[in-house]
Order: sequence, then C-alpha cells, then structure tokens
Amino acid sequence: MDMITTTDSLAAACERLSRHPFVTVDTEFLRESTFWPKLCVVQLASTEEAVVVDAIAEGIDLAPLFALMANEKVLKVFHAGRQDIEIVWHLAGIIPHPVFDTQVAAMVLGHGDSISYDQLVQRLTGAVLDKSLRFTDWSRRPLSVAQITYAEADVTHLRDVYRKLDADLVKRGRSEWVTEEMAVLISPDTYRQEPERAWERLRSRVRKPKDLAVLMEVAAWREREAQARDIPRSRILKDEVLGEIAAQHPTTPERLAGLRSIPKGFERSRTGEQILEAVRAGLARDPKSLPEIERERPLSNGASATVELLKVLLRMTSEQHGVAAKVIATVDDLERIAADHEPQVAALAGWRRELFGEKALALKDGRLALAMQRGRVIALPRPAE
Repeated sequence: MDMITTTDSLAAACERLSRHPFVTVDTEFLRESTFWPKLCVVQLASTEEAVVVDAIAEGIDLAPLFALMANEKVLKVFHAGRQDIEIVWHLAGIIPHPVFDTQVAAMVLGHGDSISYDQLVQRLTGAVLDKSLRFTDWSRRPLSVAQITYAEADVTHLRDVYRKLDADLVKRGRSEWVTEEMAVLISPDTYRQEPERAWERLRSRVRKPKDLAVLMEVAAWREREAQARDIPRSRILKDEVLGEIAAQHPTTPERLAGLRSIPKGFERSRTGEQILEAVRAGLARDPKSLPEIERERPLSNGASATVELLKVLLRMTSEQHGVAAKVIATVDDLERIAADHEPQVAALAGWRRELFGEKALALKDGRLALAMQRGRVIALPRPAE
C-alpha cells in the first residue's frame, strides 16, 4: 500500500474514518537526539480500512488528523498511548478525546502488569507479530513496502484486540473502571513540560531547603535550554550533575570547577556562567516560598508487618478478581495505608476501594483476618469481641 503524503488525501481519509465509532491509532517517532519527539509516521484504522500517513512529507498539513483526534464522536484506541498522545499535545495543543488504552484495559482484565503489545495480540488473536522492523529509522525516505506493511499491521491487529477487550469489559462489568483510568491519560497536566516543575523529577536528590532551592533553579534552567535547543536534557547536564550542584551550590567559577562531575574548563563557558546564575538565584529564594521536602518516614515494626499482610491481601485480590496487582495498588499505597488512618491514595478511591481498599482498612483495623483454605489464602471477617 502507499502512504498518504498530501493534505487532501489525509483530509479525505480522516473524513471517512470519522464516520466510525472508533479508530485505532499508532505513531512512529524518533526521540533519541531531541527533546521533543519527532513524528514520522501515523497509522489509523477503522473497521473498514487502514491508512499510513507520512507525517514528514513535504507540504503536508496534519490539521485533519488533529481534528479527528479531537472529534468527540470517535473513540481513539491506543496501546500504551501516553507518548502518542504527548505528540498530539505538543504539535496541536490538544488531547485526543475520548480515548481507550488497551494496555490499561488488559491490566484491568488480569492480563498482567504492563503487558506488551505483541504479547497481547498473540494472546487474544493468535497472531504472531513480525518484530524484525521494530528498530526502523522512520525518518528515512523512501520507506519500503515491508516497512509500511509493518506499520499498518500495528493498527489492524489493534482493532481485534480492542473489540475483544471491550467485550470482556462489558461482560465483567468493568467498562467504567477503564474510563476512570483514562483520567490521567487525558489530563493536560500529564504532558505539560513546565521548566518550573522540572525539579519534581529529581526531588529525591535533596535533603535541605537550600539544596532544594538551588535544584529548582538549575533544573528549570536546564529544562528551558533543552526545550529551546530541542536536545535531550542529558545533553545539557546529566541528572547526577544537577544533584551535585544542588548539594554543593557553587557560586564562583572556582567552586564550580571543583565539582567532580564538571569537565575541565567548563566553569569558564557560557553554560558555566548560566549555571552559576541559577545557583545564585536559588540561594536568594525565600525559604518560606519553597515546597515542603517530603521525607521518608520509617515504618514502625507494627506498620511493617501490616504492609506484609496487605501485600498478601493484594495478591489474593488480584488472583481472585483477575486484575493486575500493579493497577490495584502500589507499594507506596500499602505503606501509607499501614501508617495513616485513611490516606489519600488511589487504592482507597473508586473501583479500587470497592475491590481492595475496604478490605485493606478492615485488615489493618483487625476486622478482617487472613487464613489458608485448601492451599489458598482467604479473607474472613473477625467476630466482634
């Protein structure tokens, strides 16, 4: 098949696709040497056709594609779609909606934690995907027939996967569970790359307010530089360098040169001076304006034992209901449940609370007991004393 390379052809294809209740979507992009993903190919399929779009064809306008992504009447189906959605957000400033992520649905239906696409296809359809072209450089032109066919297969198999998962969700009454899970995926906050929040990725590297202030300023500077130059953050400064700067907060070229992670002569460069300016700005911040540093609170012996019991309960719940344990609760959820009365965690909200959270609170409060029956763990209500 031929790729779509013109705006008119893309508009016609998107118009046809918009007549269907859902379309499957996948993208091929490059990101190894850039900050922003470079979109190269877009694949779309309805129940009647599949198309492959050359996103870097000369003169092509992707506006019809973005209009389809925003069409509320058409469900957009992705597998592990966060990066695909991020691309649309970056290029068009919109979040595709409504969306359905087959990886999330698969976890809700007990197919394991973060199951890969090829594994899911084989399990649900019996088809074995060709993996030989997965490391293709999708920016090179022309693409071969084999490459285009490979790209198309991603969305045609995704049709079958979606229909099987959707039918199983309806059968088991879990469609609303997946709808709840899509909230994070369709939130603009998930995709905003705000320099002022760049430090949050590195918050574990600081212990003192002064260190945090420096980290916030230097991380924001690096984020702005990486975005402006469209190169990976690590090409500006590696994370470990930011951590050392935050801990040592050098304010002179000599002190910057004394850091182990700084190359010789770097302190006299333009970049070195910008780092020093960021450090000084951090040291000048009002400590009262800084966010509170989250400190790890060691669990008491009782709370540690409770966490172990909660892990058993979680495993039992996962097996009993056929839901991946990872999607029900995280270890952090369990630790906070053990340590606090009723913390604000995902495991104690929505369908998770009904499935697991109430039992977790009952177990912690001594209203529920775990026992073995015929080689399996079961939960039993404890009689009131």
